[in-house]
This record gives sequence, structure tokens and C-alpha cells, in this order.
Amino acid sequence: MAAVDHTRCSEFMDLELDSSTSNGLKQEKQLSASQRRYYSFCRRKSFAAFVASTRDGSQTEGSTSWCCCGQTFKEHPAIHKHVARTHDAEIKQLTQAAYECLLSQLEEEPETQQPNEHKAAAVDISAWIPGTSHISEEQLQKGPGRVILYYHYCQVEDPHVVCAWQKALCQKLHLTGKVRVATEGINGTVGGTNTATDIYINAMRSHPLFKMDRQDFKTSDGGAECFTDLRVGVYKEIVPMGVDPDVISYRSAGIHLEPEEFHKEVEALVAKGDLCNDTILLDCRNFYESKIGQFTQCLAPNIRKFSYFPDYVDQNLELFRDKKVLMYCTGGIRCERGSAYLRSKDVCKEVYQLKGGIHKYLERFPEGFYRGKLFVFDERYTISSNSDIISDCRYCGCPWDQYKLCSTKFCCQLVLSCHSCRQGGHTACCPTCQTKGQAQSEASAAAPHHKEECECTDGRPRIPQDV
Repeated sequence: MAAVDHTRCSEFMDLELDSSTSNGLKQEKQLSASQRRYYSFCRRKSFAAFVASTRDGSQTEGSTSWCCCGQTFKEHPAIHKHVARTHDAEIKQLTQAAYECLLSQLEEEPETQQPNEHKAAAVDISAWIPGTSHISEEQLQKGPGRVILYYHYCQVEDPHVVCAWQKALCQKLHLTGKVRVATEGINGTVGGTNTATDIYINAMRSHPLFKMDRQDFKTSDGGAECFTDLRVGVYKEIVPMGVDPDVISYRSAGIHLEPEEFHKEVEALVAKGDLCNDTILLDCRNFYESKIGQFTQCLAPNIRKFSYFPDYVDQNLELFRDKKVLMYCTGGIRCERGSAYLRSKDVCKEVYQLKGGIHKYLERFPEGFYRGKLFVFDERYTISSNSDIISDCRYCGCPWDQYKLCSTKFCCQLVLSCHSCRQGGHTACCPTCQTKGQAQSEASAAAPHHKEECECTDGRPRIPQDV
């Protein structure tokens, strides 16, 4: 996977293939040669996985057969022909899901090794690693902890050197989390003890390249247990919007408003109510984030990931024409590039963004205009500052805002299912997945390893039309 050309991959990162036969073939033919290779690879893997899932596990050693649709097949060609003729639609669905999963992995995968990476090994980064001889290992690993969230846009000449420094620093302090480094800056969220995170923050602030202030770091209760591991890498963008940073730069971002200023703007908007038609309060997060918490009277696009945001803007330009736009996100980083993209369309009267994001707003106004939970990308899923519950249980409709992963194997959807419904067996994200989960538990262990699609994704337009 590391040999993939990411520049080329970015051109088709968000391509969605039609599951119908005619449209699917038509789209496949429209792909470039390298794209067709990826799609063909996913189809072969999906076909092989489907065939493997029909294998009869009760056979004795040396005897192989496959069971499907109430029939038993003794030879490879026979089961292959049956699957090709009878299960073509399912194979196409599996192929599409595997293809999208591959694209998603490419989007999150660090850039391939560059010559500068070898240079990083030769650079002495020890000067940027603080001494900890006066602190015991127990202080670094045990005790009260927290999660810190930060980003900083600046020109980074040697991102691989910064990457090597971050890896060494985090490992020394026993921090977990994720740090993205690019030529446009750095973006991180890491967890550890209070002692370890304090040392990390001081190290970041003292580094000559970043020159960050204490207030640039957002903190919440947590620790190293909030993440499964530590991932540090060099990427094209420090937040994946899918647009070349050299084309749409953070330098063109909207006007930053302090939490107090943003609060006054929202207050004025809410006071006008439906009479206010010249201002849009825009949530540029994903739908599952805004579902459990958002600002009063906001527009929350029903998009699945931030790389869809540019397309959302393009398809809803009339919505923003001659309007004042107030943007917000979790910590502010998505607004930096998102507001720059919106401003590049030259349709808005003004574009503003909440400095420090919802994190900083809640520090100042815990009972302000943001109601519900704040979604976070770690094992906690949410943090809260007020007791409001604005979302419902998927199954019974009672107030509920605690996410769990869908219980169906390989499904990556999040589900809101209350304690009572979960005890009743409703642990999947939708009835389709619930049925799949029951079938998988009864089937053999051999099953296709892919990211499944279900009612949750099939029923949602990739780019909603809100005009």
C-alpha cells in the first residue's frame, strides 16, 4: 500500500460507484487505468471472500465442498460459476464497499517515504526532547490524565524531521493519540498523564518553528487509555479536506471571532429567529457529530466526512450568496480550510469562524448556545458541559446521545441505542445490519473482511442539497 501514488489517488478519493450493473460498468470504464486496477483488485478480493464464506467447515480433512442457496458444490469451477451468475449484485456491493474502504485508507495513510525521511534520521532532534531525569516513570504513566487537542498552521520545510521528533517525544512521555504533520503545519490530539501532557505542551511551545501559546491547546479529562495506540505521520494536509493546500491555503481563512464575539453574533441571530435571513450559522463537522450536539439555529450539513465539504459548498452556492456566514467546528482547524474554500467562491458577504472551536467556546460558555454533547475522535466518543440531550435512541426514540459501534462485523457506523434496547438485542446501526449480524453469528468463521454499507449509508445522499 505504501507504494501508492497519493497525488493520483486524490483525484478519485471520493468517487462513489453505482451498485447497479449498467451504471457500475459505465463508471468503471470511465476510471483511469490505475483506478481500474484498484477496482479490479477489490472485485477479485470480494469474489474470493464470498466464495470462501460458503465453504463447508464440517468437511473432513482432504475433502472440500461449498454450500450456497441450498446447493452443495464439490468443485471450484462449479461454485465460481454459481456465485458469478446468482450473486453478481452482492459481489458488486461488496466490491464497492471494499473500494471505498481502500480509498478511505489511502486518505488516512501517511505519504510514502521521501528522500527527506532519510535526512530526518541524520538530524539531531535531541535538543528538542526535554529532559525527564527529575521525573519518575510512574509520574509519566500513572495518575490523573487528560487529552489535549491542538493545531498550528505554518510553513514546515522538513516535515519528516518534525515527524521523527514527535514520535520520539510522544514515546518518551508515554502518550497515545494521533499527530499529522505536513508542509502546512501540525495537527494533534494526544492523551497521557497531567505530568506528561504538561511536558509535551511546554516542548511544543518552546520549539522555534511553532511558537504556540498555552491557549492554543484545548484540554479535557482523559488520558492515554482514550486511544488504542500512537500514530504519527507525514500527510499532504493536516486535516483531510481533499483540496491541495497550495490551491486553497489557510492564509485565506475567514475572520476569527473570539468566543465572546461569536456568542454575541449567535445571540443576535437567535433573537431575530425566523426573521433573520441574511446570516447562516454553519456547522462544518460531520453529521454524526452535529446529531448529538450543535449551536441553536445552525445549518448542519448531512455529510459523512470533511472531504465532502467542498462539494457541499459547490452544490449549495445559492444558499450562501450575499449572506454573512458564521462557521464553527470542534477545535477550529476545519474552519481554517473550510472558510478559505467558501471565501474562494466569492459569493458570501462575510465569512467568520469561531476561534478555538466549540472546545474554547464551552470553556467560556458551558451553558451558552451550544447544546448537547461534543463529539471527540477517540474512545470516549463524547464530552459534555451541559445536561441537554438533543438526539434519540435509534430504536425506541427515547432521549439518548451515547454512541457505540455497530455490533455487525466490519460495519464502521456509530449507533445510538439506549440501555434498554441494547439489552433487547438492538445493537446494530439499522435493521439491515441487525439481520446481517445474526446471519454472521450463524455462519462459518470465513467471512469477507470489508467495510459494509447498509441502510445508514444507502439512504443518505453523499452531498445533500440544502438550497
